[in-house]
Amino acid sequence: MEAVREATSVAKPLGLVWVLTSSYSITTEGLKQVLEGKAEVYIGGHSCAGSPSCVVLYDAGMEEDCLHAMGRIRELYPGVPLLVVGPKLDLELAWASLKNGADGFVHAMMHPAQVLRAVEVVQRGELAAPRKLLGYFLSHNEKPKIGDLSARQREILELVVEGLSNAEIARRLYLSESTIKQHLGAVYKVLGVRNRTQAAKTMRGGAR
Repeated sequence: MEAVREATSVAKPLGLVWVLTSSYSITTEGLKQVLEGKAEVYIGGHSCAGSPSCVVLYDAGMEEDCLHAMGRIRELYPGVPLLVVGPKLDLELAWASLKNGADGFVHAMMHPAQVLRAVEVVQRGELAAPRKLLGYFLSHNEKPKIGDLSARQREILELVVEGLSNAEIARRLYLSESTIKQHLGAVYKVLGVRNRTQAAKTMRGGAR
């Protein structure tokens, strides 16, 4: 979807806001309505003509896609405030977004005024985050121990780091693919991660 520029003839207080989304949706339309009147809005998934004062990234729930898009945004606009919008209050996604460079996280179930406020906050260089995020942070160990994994779990994770698929790991260890999936599910819980990419990153980081 190519970027679409909303016509305007008057300078808006929030400047140019790029709403980055893979597809136009009800949520995207809602973001547009929230922002119009306060900002000049671009909506699109490929490019933004001009220099945005803020990028609003709508994530439909696929964390890896979200993080990939965030990396792309940071390459294009390293100093521009980035606000991630999730479909619901997802504290894991919020924490992952902030750890990977977002300046704020809101979700589609919030009141429109709160979303607008978040855009204003990140543009001031401040952090916009759900109130419950602090509790989430305090309740999770930010230094997961690889040593807490069983010998088999660690063995499987080492093969994940090597880039092997579940099927390849199953053949290597003479186990069923479903058994590999079960072990990996247990690994994710121990390390406090959501997918194999994050688990491999933790393993490579050598957490103790």
